Amino acid sequence: MIQMKKITLNLFLILSLMIGINACGPKTDSTVELVEESSTEVSNFGGLALYTVRDSMASNPKATLQAVADAGYAYVEAANYADGKFYGMTPAEFKDYLASLGLTAKSAHMGMVNMENADQLIADVKAAGIEYFVIPVPPMGMFTFNQETRSMGLKGKPEDLVNIMDTLGEKCHAAGIKLLYHNHDFEFKALEDGTVIEDLLLEKCNPEFVNFQMDLFWVTKAEVDPLAYFEKYPGRFIAWHVKDMNAEGNFAPVGTGSIDFARILAEKEKSGMEFYLVEQDNTFDLDPMEAIKISHEGLKKIGFE
Repeated sequence: MIQMKKITLNLFLILSLMIGINACGPKTDSTVELVEESSTEVSNFGGLALYTVRDSMASNPKATLQAVADAGYAYVEAANYADGKFYGMTPAEFKDYLASLGLTAKSAHMGMVNMENADQLIADVKAAGIEYFVIPVPPMGMFTFNQETRSMGLKGKPEDLVNIMDTLGEKCHAAGIKLLYHNHDFEFKALEDGTVIEDLLLEKCNPEFVNFQMDLFWVTKAEVDPLAYFEKYPGRFIAWHVKDMNAEGNFAPVGTGSIDFARILAEKEKSGMEFYLVEQDNTFDLDPMEAIKISHEGLKKIGFE
């Protein structure tokens, strides 16, 4: 009996050692896969246009960027530049601080660009590690608004706008970054002279130098189907602004309104979309930080990655 107990004890010790060796040894493929899957589940995805949280970015940009990362976003779009700085930080400081949070800046809205400052703005965007220089309205004050007729007009000739966009696009290309034009609703409506700005730019600008950031709210507001533009101009809409529309036609967090994002997302390859950004110009009574969290959850449910 004593001998049997010794044998049993020895077997137990041997098994224990084998288990310990396996635990300390190299992981099996299945273990690695489980770790990778867990890492993927918690990794951030998608982008945020910082215009959404502009007030908190103005008062405390670093804490706000930390909150953006905590909300699950992987990259951002800058919307503030003055005196050679992004949110009070030099291009290098902005890039480094974003990196410390696991964020990158994919794009920047640079509506203040003109021919005199273009080279410096492009250089600063490049230095901040930003890949896309975005023009959010026809540049250099080239559009007018008639209060009585509620219609848009264009200063100068349509070809002047095309030439300016191509010139800026060439400058960006030479610097190793890319130019995009961002729409509102008026670019899809005929101006007083019959010009439709979005069509003009798509048809006349050199696609090697000028492409587009489609704002899905504003194109819907203009009563235009984005898929019709994807079909007619495939590969030109490199970025999207993703924001929803409520029953009153106002901005709403992604997934809480009426825009059929799943239908649009199904055509992302045709559109040319490489990245997208949540944006909500006005969150009304909802705190902007809460709105971006709701939108990020909406992205997940819709199937954005």
